[in-house]
Amino acid sequence: MQNQTSPLVLTFGMSDPVGALGIQADQAAFAAHRCHALTVATGILVADSARVEDMQEIDPDWVMDQARVLLEDMPVAGFKVGALASIEQASAIAEIVSDYTDVPLILDPFLSSLPDSGLLDEDMVSAIHQILVPQSTLLMVSQVELARMAETWREGADTVPLEEHVAELTGSGCEFVLVTGTTGAKGARSNTLFNAEGVVAQYEFQHLPGTFIGAGTTLSGALTALMALGFEAEEAMRRAQEYTTGALANAQRFGMGKLVPDRFYRVPFGGAAQDKD
Repeated sequence: MQNQTSPLVLTFGMSDPVGALGIQADQAAFAAHRCHALTVATGILVADSARVEDMQEIDPDWVMDQARVLLEDMPVAGFKVGALASIEQASAIAEIVSDYTDVPLILDPFLSSLPDSGLLDEDMVSAIHQILVPQSTLLMVSQVELARMAETWREGADTVPLEEHVAELTGSGCEFVLVTGTTGAKGARSNTLFNAEGVVAQYEFQHLPGTFIGAGTTLSGALTALMALGFEAEEAMRRAQEYTTGALANAQRFGMGKLVPDRFYRVPFGGAAQDKD
Protein backbone atom coordinates (compact mmCIF):
# COMPACT_ATOMS: atom_id res chain seq x y z
CA MET A 1 0.00 0.00 0.00
CA GLN A 2 1.37 3.41 -1.02
CA ASN A 3 1.29 6.43 1.25
CA GLN A 4 -0.34 9.59 -0.09
CA THR A 5 1.88 11.45 -2.57
CA SER A 6 -0.60 13.71 -4.39
CA PRO A 7 -0.75 17.17 -2.78
CA LEU A 8 -3.83 17.69 -0.61
CA VAL A 9 -5.62 21.01 -1.11
CA LEU A 10 -8.35 22.20 1.26
CA THR A 11 -11.08 24.29 -0.35
CA PHE A 12 -13.83 26.26 1.39
CA GLY A 13 -16.87 27.08 -0.73
CA MET A 14 -20.40 26.43 -1.84
CA SER A 15 -21.75 22.97 -2.64
CA ASP A 16 -23.22 23.12 -6.15
CA PRO A 17 -25.46 20.24 -7.33
CA VAL A 18 -24.49 20.91 -10.96
CA GLY A 19 -20.77 20.74 -10.24
CA ALA A 20 -20.12 23.93 -12.20
CA LEU A 21 -19.21 26.04 -9.17
CA GLY A 22 -17.79 25.79 -5.69
CA ILE A 23 -16.19 22.78 -4.09
CA GLN A 24 -17.34 20.28 -6.72
CA ALA A 25 -15.71 22.38 -9.44
CA ASP A 26 -12.55 22.64 -7.35
CA GLN A 27 -12.46 18.86 -6.94
CA ALA A 28 -12.35 18.48 -10.72
CA ALA A 29 -9.78 21.23 -11.30
CA PHE A 30 -7.53 19.86 -8.55
CA ALA A 31 -7.82 16.31 -9.87
CA ALA A 32 -6.93 17.47 -13.37
CA HIS A 33 -3.65 18.72 -11.87
CA ARG A 34 -3.06 15.53 -9.84
CA CYS A 35 -4.03 17.12 -6.53
CA HIS A 36 -6.61 15.71 -4.11
CA ALA A 37 -9.37 17.99 -2.84
CA LEU A 38 -10.40 18.19 0.80
CA THR A 39 -13.70 20.07 0.87
CA VAL A 40 -15.43 22.23 3.47
CA ALA A 41 -18.92 23.43 2.53
CA THR A 42 -19.86 27.01 3.43
CA GLY A 43 -23.32 26.77 1.88
CA ILE A 44 -25.60 24.49 -0.13
CA LEU A 45 -26.93 25.86 -3.40
CA VAL A 46 -30.26 25.24 -5.09
CA ALA A 47 -29.16 25.57 -8.70
CA ASP A 48 -29.32 24.29 -12.25
CA SER A 49 -27.16 25.07 -15.28
CA ALA A 50 -28.95 28.38 -15.85
CA ARG A 51 -28.94 30.02 -12.43
CA VAL A 52 -28.54 29.76 -8.69
CA GLU A 53 -32.00 30.06 -7.14
CA ASP A 54 -31.20 29.90 -3.43
CA MET A 55 -28.53 29.16 -0.86
CA GLN A 56 -28.56 27.58 2.61
CA GLU A 57 -25.79 28.82 4.89
CA ILE A 58 -23.71 26.31 6.86
CA ASP A 59 -23.30 27.17 10.53
CA PRO A 60 -19.83 28.72 11.15
CA ASP A 61 -19.11 26.17 13.89
CA TRP A 62 -19.75 23.40 11.36
CA VAL A 63 -17.38 25.10 8.92
CA MET A 64 -14.69 25.21 11.59
CA ASP A 65 -15.30 21.62 12.70
CA GLN A 66 -15.15 20.30 9.13
CA ALA A 67 -11.75 21.93 8.64
CA ARG A 68 -10.26 21.16 12.04
CA VAL A 69 -10.99 17.43 11.80
CA LEU A 70 -9.32 17.27 8.37
CA LEU A 71 -6.31 19.34 9.38
CA GLU A 72 -5.68 17.28 12.51
CA ASP A 73 -5.48 14.17 10.33
CA MET A 74 -3.73 15.26 7.11
CA PRO A 75 -1.10 17.75 5.91
CA VAL A 76 -2.23 20.23 3.26
CA ALA A 77 -0.20 21.87 0.49
CA GLY A 78 -2.68 24.64 -0.28
CA PHE A 79 -5.88 26.43 0.71
CA LYS A 80 -8.56 27.96 -1.44
CA VAL A 81 -11.27 30.18 0.04
CA GLY A 82 -14.23 30.66 -2.27
CA ALA A 83 -17.67 32.13 -1.68
CA LEU A 84 -18.72 32.63 1.94
CA ALA A 85 -22.16 33.11 3.45
CA SER A 86 -21.44 35.24 6.53
CA ILE A 87 -18.93 37.36 8.43
CA GLU A 88 -18.85 34.64 11.09
CA GLN A 89 -17.68 32.14 8.49
CA ALA A 90 -14.96 34.54 7.36
CA SER A 91 -13.79 34.92 10.96
CA ALA A 92 -13.76 31.15 11.53
CA ILE A 93 -11.75 30.50 8.37
CA ALA A 94 -9.32 33.34 9.15
CA GLU A 95 -8.69 31.75 12.55
CA ILE A 96 -8.09 28.33 10.97
CA VAL A 97 -5.65 29.43 8.26
CA SER A 98 -3.69 31.63 10.66
CA ASP A 99 -2.04 28.44 11.96
CA TYR A 100 -0.70 27.59 8.48
CA THR A 101 1.21 30.68 7.37
CA ASP A 102 3.61 28.62 5.24
CA VAL A 103 0.78 27.15 3.12
CA PRO A 104 -0.32 29.16 0.04
CA LEU A 105 -3.86 30.56 0.32
CA ILE A 106 -5.78 31.63 -2.79
CA LEU A 107 -8.78 33.84 -2.05
CA ASP A 108 -11.60 34.00 -4.63
CA PRO A 109 -14.56 35.11 -2.50
CA PHE A 110 -16.88 36.73 -5.05
CA LEU A 111 -19.27 34.45 -6.92
CA SER A 112 -21.28 36.39 -9.48
CA SER A 113 -23.74 33.52 -9.94
CA LEU A 114 -25.15 33.91 -6.43
CA PRO A 115 -28.52 35.70 -6.13
CA ASP A 116 -26.83 38.80 -4.64
CA SER A 117 -24.49 38.97 -7.67
CA GLY A 118 -21.54 38.07 -5.46
CA LEU A 119 -20.89 41.61 -4.26
CA LEU A 120 -22.35 40.94 -0.80
CA ASP A 121 -23.02 43.73 1.69
CA GLU A 122 -20.52 46.31 2.83
CA ASP A 123 -19.83 44.67 6.19
CA MET A 124 -19.05 41.35 4.51
CA VAL A 125 -16.73 42.94 1.95
CA SER A 126 -15.01 44.87 4.74
CA ALA A 127 -14.53 41.69 6.78
CA ILE A 128 -12.93 39.91 3.81
CA HIS A 129 -10.63 42.90 3.31
CA GLN A 130 -9.63 43.13 6.95
CA ILE A 131 -9.23 39.49 8.06
CA LEU A 132 -8.75 37.28 5.01
CA VAL A 133 -6.92 39.43 2.46
CA PRO A 134 -3.91 40.03 4.78
CA GLN A 135 -3.43 36.27 5.14
CA SER A 136 -3.75 35.51 1.44
CA THR A 137 -0.95 34.58 -0.90
CA LEU A 138 -3.11 35.65 -3.84
CA LEU A 139 -6.46 37.44 -4.09
CA MET A 140 -8.44 37.04 -7.32
CA VAL A 141 -10.97 39.77 -8.14
CA SER A 142 -12.55 41.34 -11.20
CA GLN A 143 -12.23 45.10 -11.74
CA VAL A 144 -15.84 45.56 -10.60
CA GLU A 145 -15.25 43.51 -7.43
CA LEU A 146 -12.05 45.41 -6.67
CA ALA A 147 -13.84 48.76 -6.97
CA ARG A 148 -16.64 47.47 -4.72
CA MET A 149 -14.09 46.39 -2.13
CA ALA A 150 -12.26 49.72 -2.35
CA GLU A 151 -15.46 51.57 -1.44
CA THR A 152 -15.11 50.16 2.08
CA TRP A 153 -11.90 52.13 2.69
CA ARG A 154 -12.04 55.01 0.19
CA GLU A 155 -14.70 57.46 -0.96
CA GLY A 156 -15.01 57.94 -4.70
CA ALA A 157 -13.26 54.65 -5.36
CA ASP A 158 -14.51 54.53 -8.94
CA THR A 159 -12.39 57.60 -9.81
CA VAL A 160 -9.14 56.20 -8.38
CA PRO A 161 -6.67 54.23 -10.53
CA LEU A 162 -6.83 50.47 -10.19
CA GLU A 163 -3.18 50.40 -9.10
CA GLU A 164 -3.99 52.38 -5.94
CA HIS A 165 -6.65 49.86 -4.91
CA VAL A 166 -4.17 47.04 -5.46
CA ALA A 167 -1.53 48.86 -3.40
CA GLU A 168 -3.93 48.96 -0.43
CA LEU A 169 -4.32 45.18 -0.60
CA THR A 170 -0.66 44.31 -1.07
CA GLY A 171 0.20 46.80 1.65
CA SER A 172 -2.06 44.91 4.07
CA GLY A 173 -0.06 41.69 3.60
CA CYS A 174 -1.54 40.04 0.49
CA GLU A 175 1.39 38.95 -1.66
CA PHE A 176 -0.31 38.98 -5.08
CA VAL A 177 -3.53 40.42 -6.50
CA LEU A 178 -4.92 39.00 -9.73
CA VAL A 179 -7.34 41.41 -11.41
CA THR A 180 -9.40 39.73 -14.11
CA GLY A 181 -10.88 41.34 -17.21
CA THR A 182 -8.35 44.15 -17.54
CA THR A 183 -7.24 45.78 -20.79
CA GLY A 184 -3.82 44.76 -22.02
CA ALA A 185 -1.54 45.99 -24.76
CA LYS A 186 -3.31 47.18 -27.93
CA GLY A 187 -6.66 46.89 -26.15
CA ALA A 188 -6.56 43.11 -25.76
CA ARG A 189 -8.49 41.54 -22.89
CA SER A 190 -6.21 40.26 -20.17
CA ASN A 191 -5.79 39.22 -16.58
CA THR A 192 -3.18 41.21 -14.67
CA LEU A 193 -1.05 39.94 -11.78
CA PHE A 194 0.26 42.51 -9.29
CA ASN A 195 2.53 42.44 -6.28
CA ALA A 196 3.71 45.22 -3.97
CA GLU A 197 6.02 46.57 -6.69
CA GLY A 198 3.33 46.79 -9.37
CA VAL A 199 2.48 44.70 -12.41
CA VAL A 200 4.16 41.30 -12.44
CA ALA A 201 2.63 40.03 -15.69
CA GLN A 202 -0.34 40.39 -18.00
CA TYR A 203 -1.97 37.34 -19.53
CA GLU A 204 -3.96 38.08 -22.67
CA PHE A 205 -6.90 35.89 -23.62
CA GLN A 206 -9.40 35.59 -26.43
CA HIS A 207 -13.08 36.00 -25.62
CA LEU A 208 -14.90 32.78 -26.52
CA PRO A 209 -18.49 32.79 -27.81
CA GLY A 210 -21.23 31.56 -25.51
CA THR A 211 -22.24 32.08 -21.90
CA PHE A 212 -20.39 30.08 -19.27
CA ILE A 213 -20.91 29.17 -15.64
CA GLY A 214 -17.84 28.40 -13.57
CA ALA A 215 -15.12 30.06 -15.65
CA GLY A 216 -13.68 32.04 -12.73
CA THR A 217 -13.90 29.06 -10.41
CA THR A 218 -11.96 27.02 -12.96
CA LEU A 219 -9.19 29.60 -13.08
CA SER A 220 -8.82 29.98 -9.32
CA GLY A 221 -9.06 26.22 -8.77
CA ALA A 222 -6.29 25.52 -11.27
CA LEU A 223 -4.19 28.34 -9.84
CA THR A 224 -4.56 26.91 -6.32
CA ALA A 225 -3.54 23.42 -7.43
CA LEU A 226 -0.50 24.69 -9.32
CA MET A 227 0.71 26.75 -6.37
CA ALA A 228 0.19 23.73 -4.11
CA LEU A 229 2.43 21.83 -6.53
CA GLY A 230 5.14 24.42 -5.91
CA PHE A 231 4.90 26.71 -8.93
CA GLU A 232 5.61 30.39 -8.37
CA ALA A 233 2.64 32.69 -8.86
CA GLU A 234 3.64 34.00 -12.30
CA GLU A 235 4.16 30.56 -13.84
CA ALA A 236 1.16 29.10 -12.00
CA MET A 237 -1.06 31.82 -13.45
CA ARG A 238 0.26 31.28 -16.99
CA ARG A 239 -0.51 27.57 -16.77
CA ALA A 240 -3.87 28.13 -15.05
CA GLN A 241 -5.03 30.51 -17.77
CA GLU A 242 -3.95 28.10 -20.51
CA TYR A 243 -5.85 25.29 -18.77
CA THR A 244 -8.96 27.44 -18.27
CA THR A 245 -8.98 28.51 -21.91
CA GLY A 246 -8.95 24.84 -22.93
CA ALA A 247 -11.69 23.95 -20.45
CA LEU A 248 -13.90 26.73 -21.87
CA ALA A 249 -13.12 25.82 -25.47
CA ASN A 250 -14.32 22.28 -24.69
CA ALA A 251 -17.27 23.35 -22.51
CA GLN A 252 -20.43 21.27 -22.50
CA ARG A 253 -24.11 22.12 -22.25
CA PHE A 254 -25.63 19.84 -19.64
CA GLY A 255 -29.13 21.25 -19.77
CA MET A 256 -30.99 24.30 -21.03
CA GLY A 257 -28.69 26.80 -19.33
CA LYS A 258 -25.09 27.93 -19.63
CA LEU A 259 -22.03 26.07 -20.84
CA VAL A 260 -20.03 24.23 -18.16
CA PRO A 261 -16.22 24.08 -18.53
CA ASP A 262 -14.80 20.63 -19.25
CA ARG A 263 -12.15 20.45 -16.54
CA PHE A 264 -11.01 17.03 -17.74
CA TYR A 265 -10.49 17.98 -21.39
CA ARG A 266 -6.82 16.99 -21.19
CA VAL A 267 -7.56 13.54 -19.75
CA PRO A 268 -7.58 10.79 -22.43
CA PHE A 269 -11.05 9.39 -23.01
CA GLY A 270 -11.30 5.66 -22.50
CA GLY A 271 -12.73 2.84 -20.45
CA ALA A 272 -16.11 1.20 -20.54
CA ALA A 273 -17.90 4.24 -22.02
CA GLN A 274 -15.59 4.14 -25.03
CA ASP A 275 -16.18 0.42 -25.57
CA LYS A 276 -19.99 0.62 -25.81
CA ASP A 277 -19.97 0.18 -29.60
